[in-house]
Amino acid sequence: MTRLCRLLPVLVVALMPLSAAAQDGASKLQEAAVPAVMTKAVDEVIRPGYRRFHETATGLTGAMKALCATPSADALAKARAGFASAVAAWSEIEIVRVGPALEENRFERILFFPDRKGLALKQVQATIAGKDEKDTTPEGIAGKSVAVQGLSALEYVLYGSGAETLEGAADGFRCRFGAAVAGNVDAVAATLSADWEKKGGIADQWKTPGPDNEQFRNGREAIQALLGILVHGVETVRDQRLEAFYKGKDKPVRPKSAIYWRAGLTFPSITANLKGIKALFVASGMEQVLDPADRAIAADIVALLSSLGETAPTVDADVAKAVADPKDQEKLDALLRGTRELLVRLNDGYGGAIGLAAGFSFADGD
Repeated sequence: MTRLCRLLPVLVVALMPLSAAAQDGASKLQEAAVPAVMTKAVDEVIRPGYRRFHETATGLTGAMKALCATPSADALAKARAGFASAVAAWSEIEIVRVGPALEENRFERILFFPDRKGLALKQVQATIAGKDEKDTTPEGIAGKSVAVQGLSALEYVLYGSGAETLEGAADGFRCRFGAAVAGNVDAVAATLSADWEKKGGIADQWKTPGPDNEQFRNGREAIQALLGILVHGVETVRDQRLEAFYKGKDKPVRPKSAIYWRAGLTFPSITANLKGIKALFVASGMEQVLDPADRAIAADIVALLSSLGETAPTVDADVAKAVADPKDQEKLDALLRGTRELLVRLNDGYGGAIGLAAGFSFADGD
């Protein structure tokens, strides 16, 4: 039985009627359990996630510097492997698009996507052609447009037109520009990790909701914020990752609009997105704030996430081939259906069970 076939029973389970609490909006939130859930979310998912990303960004920077100093096919392969590791680590934690990630354009400085006007490509190409020495240091890169500061820019350096020159003469401009971009990403990653490790900072505020807490005045606000991260994370996978290039059979496809398509990392990144969403839901113990009678909702969510996480990595890494292959189209359709159903489970199922009224918007908090 294929993974795709195994997804179908899960979707049937997920379509079972919602609980009474979810249907009538009654709240059975176990608020006493919220601090423990928030503590696990911070200590077991968010902090380790940012640490891993910082570690991989540091490794990537080192690999880029080594490539520039002693270029070769092997050194380029190691730099590309370092890029893949950094992309995977970032893709797991990028769903936490709150707090420090929103300050000083840090999120966009790491990942400028979606880029509907192709600004990154134009600006990266112009930077490489311009050969301005100020663009070969992390400090210089930090002062430029966010479109040339992060992973999208570095992907073009490593995989775009002219990337074969990276195996040529030592200390070439393209390579040193790429090393500067990696160093900039490393610096931003270090700041994000440090902010979440800081005593008395956002991590402590997340763990102790209360009337004097500037983040969350009570447990309800805290768990709503955590649920909001999951909802926005799934919406990102559906709207910005999948539908960016594929909206269904017989509809126009745009394989070059997929994230990391040059590097062949579109589906590894989506898989890591789903892994991060599942980790935040499971490791934090979010089911613990539900009334015992409503915990089947959590089981449905985990089952859907597991099936989606099994399907995504089986799609052909070449996006252009995937959107043209009937078998891969079936997998992509299953991913679209699954993410849509997952949003229903999170919004109406879990959200209803903790007392969020129909029509509640995580965008404006009402």
